[in-house]
Amino acid sequence: MDSKLTVSVSQVGRVGKTTATRLKKLGIETVRDLIFYYPSRWQDLSQISQIAKIQPGETITVRARINLINNRRSRLKKKILTEALVSDNSGSIRVIWFNQSFITKVLEPGTEVYLSGKADYDRYDLQLINPVYEKVGSADTVHTARIIPIYSLTSNLTQKQLRFLIKSVLPQIKSIEEFLPVDVIKRYGLLGIQESLAQIHFPENKNLLHQAITRLKFDELFLFQLQIAKSRLELDRAAAEPIPFNETATKNFVAELPFVLTADQKKAAWQIIGDLEKSRPMNRLLEGDVGSGKTIVAAMAMLNVALSGKQTVVMAPTEILASQHYQTIKLLLEPFNFRVGLLTRSHQYLGNEKSNKKELLNKLKTGQIAVIVGTHTLIQEAVDFSDLALAVIDEQHRFGVDQRRILTEKSGHKKTVPHLLSMTATPIPRSLALSLYGDLDISIIRELPKERKQVITKLISPADRAGAYDFISQQIKTGRQVFIICPLIDPSDKLGVKSVTSEFVRLSQEVFSDFTISMLHGKMKGEEKEKIMGDFLAQKTQILVSTSVIEVGVDVPNAAVMIIEGAQRFGLAQLHQFRGRVGRGQHQSYCLLFSENNNPTTSQRLQALLTAKDGFELAELDLKFRGPGEIYGRMQSGFPEFKIAKLTDQALIGLAKQAAREVLQQDLNLDDSISLKNKLKKVHLE
Repeated sequence: MDSKLTVSVSQVGRVGKTTATRLKKLGIETVRDLIFYYPSRWQDLSQISQIAKIQPGETITVRARINLINNRRSRLKKKILTEALVSDNSGSIRVIWFNQSFITKVLEPGTEVYLSGKADYDRYDLQLINPVYEKVGSADTVHTARIIPIYSLTSNLTQKQLRFLIKSVLPQIKSIEEFLPVDVIKRYGLLGIQESLAQIHFPENKNLLHQAITRLKFDELFLFQLQIAKSRLELDRAAAEPIPFNETATKNFVAELPFVLTADQKKAAWQIIGDLEKSRPMNRLLEGDVGSGKTIVAAMAMLNVALSGKQTVVMAPTEILASQHYQTIKLLLEPFNFRVGLLTRSHQYLGNEKSNKKELLNKLKTGQIAVIVGTHTLIQEAVDFSDLALAVIDEQHRFGVDQRRILTEKSGHKKTVPHLLSMTATPIPRSLALSLYGDLDISIIRELPKERKQVITKLISPADRAGAYDFISQQIKTGRQVFIICPLIDPSDKLGVKSVTSEFVRLSQEVFSDFTISMLHGKMKGEEKEKIMGDFLAQKTQILVSTSVIEVGVDVPNAAVMIIEGAQRFGLAQLHQFRGRVGRGQHQSYCLLFSENNNPTTSQRLQALLTAKDGFELAELDLKFRGPGEIYGRMQSGFPEFKIAKLTDQALIGLAKQAAREVLQQDLNLDDSISLKNKLKKVHLE
């Protein structure tokens, strides 16, 4: 990488330590980071308006000469006002800035300027209020008289500051190497990388902006699809241990279950068992709503693996979820005399007995454990298997090639790789899943077990809030527990939505002071989150106020009420995930959606939560309403975090997939394109 691109932002222009700290919050630490910090939108200020034709409420750009300019103090609010009278050939207009007295030192009578801002009436005349200004001169404008970039900011950082900084480092774009093969650029009519980066920030016109957006979106989608296609090809060339189907034992397993399998569970189990019988590695995603019985289906696969004398590893994202999987799998497999172990940072168990780590690792290596359950630390630690044939990954279905390679190295044999089954409760519309994850075979469980009670869902208006609180109190008094979800961790005046920290204080002191309340959010450390969730699970607390960190996985059978504040700020599929946290026990459960937004579209969207049959239908609806960038929580595993591409860019995804396959067909190991090979190393599927 060119050294100019790795220069710290603190060494750029007028960036001091404070500004550098603010930029770091945006992920900007180097010149390269600045260049690749794309605008979130653009505003077209390129059309120059005549002063005489300005209409109130319009955001416009004028080119005018300053006739008069001075500062004065307002009588009522003690603010410093900077006032100017400016004119062009068609007329004149008053301009006013608040608390920017320095402007009189920058702009003098006779100066010709571009002014971009909103025109509106004061008590008497039309005026321009707080416009952005730039002197008319030989240099390109940055903030006016052009299509201007609008960036996502952090507090105390302004658009002008960020534009100025990015403009000052743009000459370094010439150090950025083109990584796409020349024939791909030609065949798909793409702009070069250097021109795209220049135009994304300061476009000359709308057409070049569109081309720049297309190219940079294509880059992200192409690299993602290239990684997927490469993974698929590597797997197609790999061998796996075929696992014979033991029909008798599987039938006995199903007969011993205290419920009847749904048709979807049977179909998914049959697809997975069919994959296991093959000598090429399974790469299957098992999708199913919360509580649809995915673990039972996976356990049938584990049973067949164990019956053939081989081992399974089950990995979950948290210790609590790993412990819950362990309890379920242990109950299902121990009647068949197979030993199940749990290995996490805090817990080591073998069967019903506590174990120590050394003993557990030894028994795993010598083949005395059929199934080991744990977190992803299982692939990081000194864990070795006797004969690993199956890896089951929960809620991380972009488990990458590198991780599978690590498991293969630990598996006890070098010539074959383990079969891989990923599970997710995130409903992904099939069209989206196929365009994104063409390398995965997909099984879907849509049908819920007959014994599951429907969660009663209600939209609660602000007027009904007090009544809802009374209902919650009654539920807690009967022994139930309550989740309360808020969109934010800390209060935000700008957004006006409830936050975990402020709601925790308000509810503890004013509304539910008789009950024990705990708080959970993503800024807490892992151990702290695990403890809070563990206490809630053990019924030491009655109400848990949380952000979306509780979205996936944990089973709290005693929780019967789910409250969602600011429901309009979440996608339907995400709301459905929250709702799935309750209704896990025998008690009737409720989901109450609080929304302060009276917008008809919002009401229509939330109403769908009351009528849709399942999470997949909701995901399809949300795709129409909001687009996938909003459907799934930002932290939801399994979705690539693109900077500029969107999951709705279906046509571009198709082109990127086609281009990726063409490149690999010509050059499987990418030896002809070292820059592309290096770029690909930085792409993570998971």
